[in-house]
Amino acid sequence: MMVEDENPETKLEDMEGDELKYGFRDYMEAPLNWLKMLAKEMHWSFVFGVVIVYGVSQGLGGALNRVGTEYYMKDVQKVQPSEAQIYQGFTSIPWMVKPIYGLMTDVIPILGYHRRPYFIFAGVLGIVPMLFLSFHKKMHIFFAVLSLTAGSAGAAIADVTVDACVAQNSNKHQHLAPDMQSLCSLSSATGSLLGFFLSGLLVHFIGPKGVFGLLTIPAALICLVGIILHEPQTVNFSYKQVGQKFRDAIRAMGDTLKLPDVWRPCLYLYLSNALSLNIYDGMFYWYTDSIAGPHFSQEFVGYILAIGSAGAILASLLYQSILKDQQFRDLCFWSQLFLGLSGMLDLLLVLRLNLKLGIPDHLFAVLDECAYQFVGRLKWMPLLVLSAKLCPPGIEGTFFALIMSIGNIGMFSSSWLGGILLHILSITRTQFSNLWLAILIRNIARICPLLVIFLVPRTDPNSSILPSNIPITDQTAETLDDDRIELVSLVTSVDRR
Repeated sequence: MMVEDENPETKLEDMEGDELKYGFRDYMEAPLNWLKMLAKEMHWSFVFGVVIVYGVSQGLGGALNRVGTEYYMKDVQKVQPSEAQIYQGFTSIPWMVKPIYGLMTDVIPILGYHRRPYFIFAGVLGIVPMLFLSFHKKMHIFFAVLSLTAGSAGAAIADVTVDACVAQNSNKHQHLAPDMQSLCSLSSATGSLLGFFLSGLLVHFIGPKGVFGLLTIPAALICLVGIILHEPQTVNFSYKQVGQKFRDAIRAMGDTLKLPDVWRPCLYLYLSNALSLNIYDGMFYWYTDSIAGPHFSQEFVGYILAIGSAGAILASLLYQSILKDQQFRDLCFWSQLFLGLSGMLDLLLVLRLNLKLGIPDHLFAVLDECAYQFVGRLKWMPLLVLSAKLCPPGIEGTFFALIMSIGNIGMFSSSWLGGILLHILSITRTQFSNLWLAILIRNIARICPLLVIFLVPRTDPNSSILPSNIPITDQTAETLDDDRIELVSLVTSVDRR
């Protein structure tokens, strides 16, 4: 006697349920399995180093440093917003000389290692000044700015060094290059969101000096990366070749910069950043003022920046899925135009027109920051891709660092010009009557780069920009090709207005 089979419909439902359970579990375990795969292919110390530098140091640490510095200048040093703006420009100087760090890690090994000693040096350079800032009761503003600049230099050196490691592994494991860039971006974004979320709370409970004390932890972890990083040792290195390598690289970069196809986009990059006047310190002082401003709490200032970071992530997804194949000039035109228009939200907030529209200050400030981060990232993405296509063979990494330094010099100019504007308009710690005018002037200045939009090529990302006969010496290509670095600035959580 044959037994009747189980109901087919019931059996199908059970199978579907098992597939759903398996799929959900597999989805939850996928990130961990992905990290295990990267650690197995390239050594776990490399994955650890990327997470520490991008996620903990630049992401989380950069967010804490930004908010802590704002309150340190305002509440501890008690400087005017125009002065704080100028001092912030000084602290960005180490990021303008990144090509020097890149060349050093490439051509000057220490005790036979190209990367490990530079990580350790960067960590120490981050620990010492943060300890001074944390424990000194009344530090003179000159030494405070010097300490902040030294800490910024430590972060910049670690950034260059880990980028060199990423590029090196990308050459050895080319099929995993996209995964490594995803690891960098994900670590940076996650760290920034967490850092901004915690920054206001930490400033409230332990103060800005206490936040500086906590920043010694990311710096110490960078030292740990230098200790445990798996790196082959170079033996019998001839230091007599160092000078020649430097000269060859500098000559090749100089020859490339003379090309119209190269210097024109670089000039636009500088003008685009420099004319986007940075008056964030004036806005920050107004944010926290109890009379003229909305008097946002320390916690809420951190929440504004944290939620605003989501706008940058959304813009990155939009560019990757829809805009990545569009022409550079078109993207730069529209993103620069919308950047100027998005600044009008600041104007509405300062004039309190949002209240007449029935929108509370807290909600409007969050929407304002999200819009700024969204448009700012859309502006940056095509410029980043364009910069990568301007790099000649053999010195891609070092030349890319040079282009990024040009952009950083533009941000330095933006910070100083913004500070001068705040000073001319007499915007102080308690006087904000002309803040609306500063915002209006900044918004007009943001649109001015459109007058030189012709400097940006009309080509799309799939087309070649550099001529085939680009000048580069064979020796430079040979000496730098093996340890090629690719210095991509992934951390935009410290973007300022």
